[in-house]
Amino acid sequence: MDPTGARVLIVDDDPSSRRLLDVRLRALGCETATAADGQEGLALVQREAPALMLLDLQMPRMGGLELLRALRREGLDFPIIVITAHGSIEAAVEAMKEGAYDFLPKPFDARHLDIVVRKALERRSLVEANRLLQDTLDSRTSEILGESQAIREAITVARKAAAASSTVLLLGESGTGKEVFAHAIHRWSDRREKPLVVVNCVALSEHLLESELFGHEKGAFTGAHQTKKGKFELAHGGTVFLDEIGDMPPALQAKLLRVLQDHNFERVGGTKPIRADLRVIAATNRDLDQAAKDGRFREDLFYRLNVVRITLPPLRERKEDLAVLAPYLVAKFAAETKKMVRGVSEQAMGRLQAHTWPGNVRELANVIERAVVLCSGDHIQVEDLALPHLAHAPTAPPPMSAGNGDFHSQVRASKQAIIRTALDRAGGNQTKAAELLGLQRTYLVKLLREFEIRNMGPATG
Repeated sequence: MDPTGARVLIVDDDPSSRRLLDVRLRALGCETATAADGQEGLALVQREAPALMLLDLQMPRMGGLELLRALRREGLDFPIIVITAHGSIEAAVEAMKEGAYDFLPKPFDARHLDIVVRKALERRSLVEANRLLQDTLDSRTSEILGESQAIREAITVARKAAAASSTVLLLGESGTGKEVFAHAIHRWSDRREKPLVVVNCVALSEHLLESELFGHEKGAFTGAHQTKKGKFELAHGGTVFLDEIGDMPPALQAKLLRVLQDHNFERVGGTKPIRADLRVIAATNRDLDQAAKDGRFREDLFYRLNVVRITLPPLRERKEDLAVLAPYLVAKFAAETKKMVRGVSEQAMGRLQAHTWPGNVRELANVIERAVVLCSGDHIQVEDLALPHLAHAPTAPPPMSAGNGDFHSQVRASKQAIIRTALDRAGGNQTKAAELLGLQRTYLVKLLREFEIRNMGPATG
């Protein structure tokens, strides 16, 4: 790994040794800071945020082992190379047990020093990258589920967008799955091996959000005790997902515009430009078109974000997807809670179909999770659902179970039964049946043809 720009802290009570290490590390391109004992080194760690430490074991006031233990107690995790005098290998082994990365015997060879430093910095880089990737995996939500025309069209656009690095703007009500789509686009892209960094633009104050996005230099503001990399810097080569972009403060909108235009930024309190090779996915439940017209959102930033636009449909407009979503969520929460719940009863599915779902898929997930927890049998019943009482809840097909055909056959049969139930309740009136299902009548007619459902009732009310 190229050590250029890496911050290395040298802690050694021997002035000649410090100078020698300082000269050699600067020749490698490292930035250095020095301390003469453990206490001074501990204080410098808080200010310098080093990527690597070279630590002598034998020092006054606070020795190397004592400093090493203090750093680990405070949760400061960066590689430490201990420096040992001839004949003190046992001390080096003890330091390795305390978490030191490697040791360097005195007098040290310049080539050996170069190799050990490069490997230590490479390890830190790998650990940092793995941590970001693990965060991505931990935060990854479920796959995109649904067979409705609206969701299939959104998936098609998302897959095409994933092949490029263009900015994507995800629009839709809260709970429609915008973050799920963001993760999917990143996963389908050639940036998948790099991190996906998620930032909620409404969860932090303007000051904290600026530091979170761009990072800050040591001393940039009160409490900035050490340099911190921002999300844009950490996502280099990958993707940044800016959730709730419609709530970003105007001052930060201007700075974000520069990132999108020039792919450069500076940390808070810094002057050195930092290159950002990343793709931005933004999401909001606000009407950004109107906000831009009203001057509440920068129009130039809106155009930069609105390159590939995907509008996600609310659940009430794709209720046929409940036949896929409900069984999936039941299986998911049953596994998490270790309960033997296998599906949803006919009456309970009818209640799910009748609900308007103002909270969309997120609300559905909450309802199903609660129902799984409360369910005392192997299928969720109406009384397990925390939904408003309906005098005439529609019925739905029996829950899917193993042995009834493949997945697509079961989904098709469920959709047919749901449509027939709605038509029966509407007395064959297609317009009323479409309203019950939360669909456009023209789309219902298309489904009738697709599933070969004969309807002898009136087409309109």
